[in-house]
Amino acid sequence: MIRLLTQNLWWKLFALVAAFGVWMNVASEPEVATVVSVPVEYIHFPKDLEISSNIVESIAVEARGPSGELSGLHSPRVAAIIDFASVQEPGQRTFAITPAELKLPRGIELIRTIPAQLRFRFERKMTRAVPISVAWSGKLQPGLTIAQVDINPPDLTIAGPESHVLDSKKLLSDPFDLSGVTGDTQRKLAVFSPEPEVRILNAPEVTVKIRIRQGP
Repeated sequence: MIRLLTQNLWWKLFALVAAFGVWMNVASEPEVATVVSVPVEYIHFPKDLEISSNIVESIAVEARGPSGELSGLHSPRVAAIIDFASVQEPGQRTFAITPAELKLPRGIELIRTIPAQLRFRFERKMTRAVPISVAWSGKLQPGLTIAQVDINPPDLTIAGPESHVLDSKKLLSDPFDLSGVTGDTQRKLAVFSPEPEVRILNAPEVTVKIRIRQGP
């Protein structure tokens, strides 16, 4: 037993002195408070539901601890983790932000977060086909008119929260410039949704073909 205690004695004493020095250095650091911006991460999104309210990307965290340790709050590993595993039905849900969600570095005490809670509205996911409206720019030369417009495909499928999908009456194309057009013309145009909460499931573009005739 004595041999085990005395084996590599100088290395053991050196390690003990080094550890004591680190402890003294930390203990002598002044305790301060700071406010930092921390990203919010979301896990376990429900399959058949979507968030129809604003999604918070970051929160302010006020914390206290030794000045040297507070630098750890800027680590990319520090984030507020919001778990949606308990969300099963549409409706509003509130999530409190506690030290358990933040996983702060050791030695750091959470004072508060701003906001202290996050509230979301969940709706059922919905998809449907929506017609496309072509936007026009410029003017045809005098004596020319558009005889026919063909849009291919005539509609595209969108997805998103139910209320926003139902509010989406049409999709809009980029402008079809009529300046300089003297005959039948075909162009490929990008398409976008005026409702930012919905997304287009198909390739967001259409081919627009116009037939031009002389006269009114």
